[in-house]
Parts: sequence; C-alpha cells; structure tokens
Amino acid sequence: MTGQHASVRYLVDDVQAAIDFYTGHLGFTLNTNAAPAFADVVRGPLRLLLSGPTSSGARATPGDATTPGHNRVHLVVDDLDTELIRLREAGLPFRSEVVSGPGGRQVLLADPAGNLVELFQPASAANT
Repeated sequence: MTGQHASVRYLVDDVQAAIDFYTGHLGFTLNTNAAPAFADVVRGPLRLLLSGPTSSGARATPGDATTPGHNRVHLVVDDLDTELIRLREAGLPFRSEVVSGPGGRQVLLADPAGNLVELFQPASAANT
C-alpha cells in the first residue's frame, strides 16, 4: 500500500458547503477542489473524499444504500467543552447530547449533508 493518508468517502449534496464546514470548523485543510463534483480535505493522516452528486463516487453507489449518518468520522479533541462552545456559537447542528463513558466523552455533529462526525475527548485528556 502506498500513501500517507487513510481515506474516507462521504457523499455530500454540496461540495463547497462541505469544504467550508470541514476547513472552517474542524481544522481540515483543502487538498483538491474540483467542486461541484469533488474535493478532498486533510487533517493529520485522515483524508476525506467529498463526493458531490455528479462525482463518479456518488454514481457508483447502489440505489438501496443506506442514508448518510450510519458511519462517522472520529476526531479526537483536547477539550470537548471548548469545542462545544465554539461550534454552537457557529450554529452547527449537533445530533446528540454529550455522552460520557469509561473511555471518555463524545458528541455527534452533522455535516451539511447529514454525515456524522464524532468529537471525542479521551478520559486521559479529561483528567489532565
């Protein structure tokens, strides 16, 4: 295998809105912009492939595929409370309340197409 990134493809309704969401709110940088069909954004080793309705990736999806939101990208954050305040002030839609467990705390956020992003603060970061 070659490459430095693990890639995840998200099907989106509006590629530019997805670019703005991920780069403006979640610390991704734009790698390729072929909107309205496709773009990819990068954060660390994660590369998100943002495929619009006219992209080849979207056309390859069978008609009986599940709707967005059953899978999610998992992003580790240092301070979940600070992120919640910042993202709520930006008017972003959360899909869950904060959930706490032995491994840490998490909340689900929806991108403009309804794909889920899990913001996760590990328990070790919560205790520091």
